[in-house]
Amino acid sequence: MASVANAVVPGQRLGHVQEYSAGPGTYSHQDFLYASVVGIKEIIESQGELPTLTVQRENSQSAMPEIDAIVTCKVVRVNPRFAAVNIMVVGETPCKDDFQGIIRVQDVRATEKDKVKIYNSFRPGDIVRAQVISLGDARSYYLSTASNELGVIFGTSIAGGSLVPISWQEMQCTKTKAIELRKCAKPM
Repeated sequence: MASVANAVVPGQRLGHVQEYSAGPGTYSHQDFLYASVVGIKEIIESQGELPTLTVQRENSQSAMPEIDAIVTCKVVRVNPRFAAVNIMVVGETPCKDDFQGIIRVQDVRATEKDKVKIYNSFRPGDIVRAQVISLGDARSYYLSTASNELGVIFGTSIAGGSLVPISWQEMQCTKTKAIELRKCAKPM
């Protein structure tokens, strides 16, 4: 891991043009080299020439939810109107940053929307596969589970056992064999 001392920001003076040649992520201005991007300063030695000064950016970008993307999220709280979730994975890429989402009662399933009760579909701690339907407001993405492949993919029962889907709206505890209501995802 690179040291904090080598971290640079745009506009930071890195050296003199008589000592180094400009490489990727740098520029020269009035006989000095400056960083043009945020990153780590590196010096590449070369024989017979001036060493090259470069700034390397961080390679991996955080996954960003987009409309129609399939996301995996964890339910953090439920109320009669929606389930609040934290988005953990977009497609198959884990998120570095926290993204909040909301599954509204009308977006739980495609039919009989008026009969849906959030507490019978999701519980805090459930892992849910959902689809991004809107970028929502400034705080949350709007998600939907209104497809057979979308819904709860993992849950824990009241007794603490894992839940196994037995129908599209029921899961069974592996410990107590008790049946709990959930909006289950079709296994893929």
